Amino acid sequence: MTLWVTVSVALVALGTTFGLVFLAARRIDNYGIVDIAWSYAFAGLALFYAVAGAGWGWRRGWLAGMVGIWSLRLGTHLHRRVMAHHPVEDGRYVELRREWSGRLGPAMFRFFQLQAVSVVLLGFPFLLPMQNAAPHLAGLEMVGTTFWLAGIAGEALADAQLAAFKRRAADNRGVCRTGLWRYSRHPNYFFEWLVWVGYFVFAAATPGGWVTVYAPLLMLALLFRVTGIPLTEQQSIRSKGDAYRAYQATTSAFVPWFQKKPPA
Repeated sequence: MTLWVTVSVALVALGTTFGLVFLAARRIDNYGIVDIAWSYAFAGLALFYAVAGAGWGWRRGWLAGMVGIWSLRLGTHLHRRVMAHHPVEDGRYVELRREWSGRLGPAMFRFFQLQAVSVVLLGFPFLLPMQNAAPHLAGLEMVGTTFWLAGIAGEALADAQLAAFKRRAADNRGVCRTGLWRYSRHPNYFFEWLVWVGYFVFAAATPGGWVTVYAPLLMLALLFRVTGIPLTEQQSIRSKGDAYRAYQATTSAFVPWFQKKPPA
């Protein structure tokens, strides 16, 4: 199977899968399940690339394991969160319903299909190393693994700290300022991005792998411009009001950093 045939098969399979997820979302009236599907999809994609790849077996297994651990942890975390609130939908999708009122079905279907395309585009840092026949892991691959390890550990810690805060909170209007959330308004997103930096660095050890630098850049754009930070912050302001605005004034949006003094 050639590289482009492999990609084409992956795109068709994922497009079909996300089409079925769209139908399931309409049936239960909760479009937030697309986040779960998006997260789990990477484990399946990496496994497919590992089986179809012609590279060194240990490298294929190593990278498939990295992607699988990240994908299954994130997908399971999101599954628990979405199902715990169901039938109440994540605020980001409530907002999309308002924005796409009158054309919700077709617009949301396109949105789901774009998720399938994004999985394939982001998957090239997995695909290329799976073709690398060099019978050893290079230094860059170990550096990439280190970035990945730091990212997945930080993301898991941020998720756990936020979940613990929500369990203790008397209502939903409090703002989490403990642990990593003291230094970043979105530490989970930052460490998610660090995972993708790790995948790129790993891929850069393969000839031509440097072209996958677009993957962490695309992830950054998704986090800053699409369904990440903007919609999350809009929802936080709606639900927490001035408490969240004060948090915005003192705390880094993305990279964990020391707090600023509140404006006079």
